[in-house]
Order: sequence, then structure tokens, then C-alpha cells
Amino acid sequence: MLIQEQMGLKEKLEILSDAAKYDVACTSSGVDRKGKKGMLGNAVSAGLCHSFAADGRCVSLLKILFTNQCVYDCRYCVNRRSNDVKRASFTPDEVCTLTMEFYRRNYIEGLFLSSGILVSPDYTMDLIFQTLWKLRGEYRFNGYIHVKAIPGADPALIEQVGLLADRMSVNLELPTAEGLKNLAPSKSRTRILAPMRQIQRGIRTQRTEIIPYERGRRFVPAGQSTQMIVGATPENDYQMIKVAEALYQNYDLKRVFYSAFVRVNDDSRLPVLPGGPPLLREHRLYQADWLMRFYGFRADELLTEGQPHFNVLLDPKCDWALRHLDIFPVEVNRADYQTILRVPGIGVKSAKRIVAARRSGVLDFPDLKKMGVVLKRAGYFITCGGRMLSSGKVDQDYITSQLVGEERRKTWDITNKDSYRQLSMFDDGWLSPPPEPQDVRMAVLGQM
Repeated sequence: MLIQEQMGLKEKLEILSDAAKYDVACTSSGVDRKGKKGMLGNAVSAGLCHSFAADGRCVSLLKILFTNQCVYDCRYCVNRRSNDVKRASFTPDEVCTLTMEFYRRNYIEGLFLSSGILVSPDYTMDLIFQTLWKLRGEYRFNGYIHVKAIPGADPALIEQVGLLADRMSVNLELPTAEGLKNLAPSKSRTRILAPMRQIQRGIRTQRTEIIPYERGRRFVPAGQSTQMIVGATPENDYQMIKVAEALYQNYDLKRVFYSAFVRVNDDSRLPVLPGGPPLLREHRLYQADWLMRFYGFRADELLTEGQPHFNVLLDPKCDWALRHLDIFPVEVNRADYQTILRVPGIGVKSAKRIVAARRSGVLDFPDLKKMGVVLKRAGYFITCGGRMLSSGKVDQDYITSQLVGEERRKTWDITNKDSYRQLSMFDDGWLSPPPEPQDVRMAVLGQM
């Protein structure tokens, strides 16, 4: 379908910000709120998302596609060539205008720019380069820019864009070459990995020498990331985290994002998921990814070919601990940092605090609580001065029964957050019956 002509900038923004919502490298706000007398500020839904800086700050980004026109026909993509959707495309000047106007109004602190493939990878990448060149050069924009590298584009173009962007990402799309061949036959694993390798080498080079560009701008200083779709193809959780682990080790990625499959197209090769997008599975993959990046876990420790799926009732760290009760409980006043880090309920910060604080004295459970340790979990796996917090046995069935209650509540929040009735996938008849219609109506109207 051809791009619409004579389209206003606002209409383009609505189309191309909505088309960008399936890229999960950020979280869309989805809020449209006008200013009110006596209140400060407002909110715009179109294209706003949030990301996090290295120092923990949450920053707002303008999240858009350069165009939703695409020469590819990926079966899972709403912007695929064969779909009859309204098409639009920005010009480099329009993206610059939007970015600067939003920035001057303090709506955003940066830009997240992705794109469909218009004409060819080279043509699209060149348009993105022109956009970033104008932003940095003519408009003097020094804010954060995250941009997509287009697989198949000329390496010289990717290098030029990398000197202007803060972060670049190349979407892996699907975890295996077979899945990619089945659902996105126009793409190949080789073409996707080639720009990843180029970006990796460029980042490594700039660690030792500053590539000259306007006051010593560096090549992709915030690193690169990627995205995998969860549930569109038959790969299990073990295969997903093995791929993620390989990407971290071999391509120096900063982050792998996971996107629960949403069936936006009616296609016989796409799975029908009765429960909707696999949000709980996506959540477990993020938890496992966090353990691999910050807690020293390997993929083979969390799952195996014999146990290829995560436990729906427990987070991966608790599940691992329950399968290794032979090493628990650990004494927090003597155990090394890596051992403490593997205790459920103890995070990186609290583990560091424990190691530092015990140099000055013996720690007890109240001390651990002040350090941020979640004793509802950690209490089953640690001792303080040889004493356990829980009076129960170090028994797998007993500890599991205690931990599952808390995890069920979290599971409901993930899978049923838009439902008024607090049900979960683990309902087995013991829950109370649903509320009567008049009770629901009174609750909505604030009468009870």
C-alpha cells in the first residue's frame, strides 16, 4: 500500500507512534491528559515512552517509526507489506521538528527511532542518518538517541549513524534461524548478526581510541541491544535463554528484550494463544535474564534440556534454590559474596551491604531487614549466628508451599491486571464466587 500524500504532521505522529508500540526496548506511557488549572504539566500519549539512564533516572523518549511502509512481509508484523493499513512516512526535517518541539516543552529528554524498510535497507538507513545528522548538527540536539540499525544496510552507513547515536539495536526477532525462515523468510540470521558484530567491534575500538567527531563523540557509547518475540514459534524457555546468553557473551550486548507475542495478523502459520499474549512467560524470561546479567547464573543452571520451561508458580531464583537445598541454609556472617547473592530475597545491593556491614560486627535478622533483604523469602535459606528465622524444616515441599502464595499474587498482577476480579491461572475452585452484578456496579460508582 502506498504512503498517503498530503498528510499533516500530527496525523503522521499518531500513525507512526502507534506503529512503534510493538518494539519493547522502552515502555509506552499511553496517557493523554490535558493541563488543568491549578496543576502543573500535562501528558501526550502519542509516542511517549520511558527508559532508564545508567544512574537510575527514568527519562522520557519520543518513540516513533520513521515509516511504517515495509518491503518485507513478516507474518507476525502489523506493518508487513501485505497488510492493508494506513501508511505514513516522516521526512528528516519532520523528525527533527517533532523532537525539538517536544524537547523544548519538556515532554521528552531523547528520541527512540525505529523504522520499516522503505525501498531498501540502504535507502532507509540513509534517511535515518540524514535525520540524526540534522539533529546533532543543524539543531544542536545533544540529548539521548536510540536508533535501529537496519540489517542488510551498507556498513559505512551503520558506522556513520553509530557516531551520532547513543545506543543502537538490531532486532533478532526470533530465537532460531528455523523460526525466522518460517515466519520472516525475507530476513536471515546472517544479515541480522552482521551489523551486531560491526557495532560490537566499533564499541570495542572506541574503548581504546576516541573516534573523531564533534568534540570527541564516541561510537554507540550506550551499547547495543536486541529484541526477541516470545511465543510466536515453538522454541522453549531453555532455548530462549541460551540464545540470550550467547548474545551477551559473543556480542557484548547491553540488553536483550523479550516481547510477548501478540497475534495482530490472521495467518495460518501464527499460533493461536487462548490465554492471550504469554505475559507470565515473558516475565520469567526477564527474571532469568536479570540473574544471568547481575547474579552470575548460567543458563544451564536455571534450565536444562530435561527441564526446558520455567516454573509458573515460582520465580527462577526461588526455583533454583529449591532444587539445590543441599547448599542451604547459608550463614550470612561467613558466606562469600557470590553465595549470598544466590539466596532468594537478597539482591545485589543488599548482598554488598551484608559483606560490608559484617566487618564491623555480627549481623542478625533485624539488621538484614534494614539492608533491604526480603526475609519472607530469604528466611528459609539463611542463618544468622547459626539460627534460622523460620521454625519449619528445610524441606522442599514446606518451603514451596510458603513461597507459592506470594508468587501467586504477583502472577495475578501480571496476567490479569485489567480484570476487576482477582483470578489467576491457578484457580482450582477454592476461591470465593464472583461478585454479583449490583456489587460490581456499586464498586465502579464508588458506593461501597
